[in-house]
Amino acid sequence: MTELNGGQLAAKQLKLAGIDTAFGVVAGPMIEVMAGMQAEGIRVVNCRHEESACFAASAWGYITKKPGVVVAGSGPGMINTITGLHVATESGMPLVVLGGSAEGRSRGLGGFQEADQVAFARPGCKWTAQVDSTERIPELVYLALGKALGGRPGGVYLDFPGHLVRRRIDEERVQLRATAPAISLPHPDLAAAGRIAAMLAQAERPLVLVGKGAAWSDATGPLTRLVNLGIPYVASPMGRGVIADDNVMCMNAARSSALAGADAVLMVGGRFNWIFQFGRAPRFAAGVRLAQVDLIAEEMTSAADVEEGMVADCALGVEAIVAALEGRALASEKSGWVDALRTDAAKNEATIAEQMASNEQPINHYRLLRDIRDVLPRDVNVSVDAELTMGVARAVLPSYNPRALLNSGTTGCMGTGVPYAVGAKLAQPDRPAVAVVGDYAFGAAAMEVETAARIGANVVFVISNNGGIAGHSIQDRMFAPDSPPIAALLPVNYERMGEMVGGFSARVTDPAEIRPTLEKALAAKTVAVVNVLTDPKGGRRGSMYLA
Repeated sequence: MTELNGGQLAAKQLKLAGIDTAFGVVAGPMIEVMAGMQAEGIRVVNCRHEESACFAASAWGYITKKPGVVVAGSGPGMINTITGLHVATESGMPLVVLGGSAEGRSRGLGGFQEADQVAFARPGCKWTAQVDSTERIPELVYLALGKALGGRPGGVYLDFPGHLVRRRIDEERVQLRATAPAISLPHPDLAAAGRIAAMLAQAERPLVLVGKGAAWSDATGPLTRLVNLGIPYVASPMGRGVIADDNVMCMNAARSSALAGADAVLMVGGRFNWIFQFGRAPRFAAGVRLAQVDLIAEEMTSAADVEEGMVADCALGVEAIVAALEGRALASEKSGWVDALRTDAAKNEATIAEQMASNEQPINHYRLLRDIRDVLPRDVNVSVDAELTMGVARAVLPSYNPRALLNSGTTGCMGTGVPYAVGAKLAQPDRPAVAVVGDYAFGAAAMEVETAARIGANVVFVISNNGGIAGHSIQDRMFAPDSPPIAALLPVNYERMGEMVGGFSARVTDPAEIRPTLEKALAAKTVAVVNVLTDPKGGRRGSMYLA
């Protein structure tokens, strides 16, 4: 009679669910799970830190629309996943952490790496559970995968006491869950669609806001049809690419004017949180009419005074609004609203044109991001991470596809850029993956360059090396002149990490070398580390928003 341990049971259920890639850090008592996954043909990515494993898995899951899976050891190993779980939940990315824990017989006695891991995980998760018998492992794994995907995606934690992982049971007693339910998407109330359509049609200055929920629901077609009626839009950074950034109705370059001037706003798959300044004055006009389409009804009760909330899949909801607008004239056609925003966008773009063309040394951040923009193909997956780098990227770096631009997200968490790019490359190996990161952000997960090389994830890591957090601006402004380097960093030769793993490496100090170096890095078909020395005193124009 064939016997299977708990790790093999978990792996078999993951395989049945269509999971072909999983992340983690090899550690007890979960080595049996990783061995079981490898035996089932699941690619096992052993990362250098559990937090990075969570970020890589989250990116993989967000792009593939499957739960990203992480396997972590007990105690500190599992606790290292808490940040990743929190970020995934707040950013709407599906993540399942399978964490080993202390054996039941030693609990309460100071067992090895004993911790109340479910309690640690609960505040950052959609759902938590603990395996209570080896026989139930397949069922609980099945439940965890479904919870991570259902409604708004997010983080889920399933705890595996070590003795239940090692325990073996007869294969005949195993009950795997081979089928998942066919779940219909939430359809819109057509009456609500009509009211939202009327609001947009009657407005002299309508505006659509696009969040990452629209990317998750693949709302590209309906949203493009909506804005092409003549309604301008602004996207959050992770909402960018749902509608290609070169659409004529894109007003990201006139974001402040668009938000402050609109008299009717439709939010699609985003939140009226800090990213959009809570939907309140002075960022928004006093008395602005607000409507919202979201999967979650609770989102309609927020800081913003939402007039009309539609609970629906974003693609279906917007399609219903487009249908309700058919044949209706828009009042904004005669208001000059779109032309005014285009004028403002052109003015804002002109303010950074000189910096984008700068030949100064050290290299100007805008010049670096411009050259990155001009080299990258339209189908690239890009992750952006760091304070100044994200601020400049927001103004310069476009996106043309949904779920193709990843950054720190709703939580503003630093350290996501490197592992997000690794996860993106594994999710879509035929697309280039590029991480554009500051030196501080790169350092938060730099050893994952070795992970990328080991597993053949040929990511191009581009480091804006300005010697600190926001260059030297924080060091100079917040600390006394005679202070030791606190926010400042050494000008490290990060490119040598590319050499370290046998990949492409380059150090760039001349702006004329940025583009040819990036072209070589993309063509190298290997891990590449490009260290670009940028201006430590450089800053950005305009306001900053991260997610």
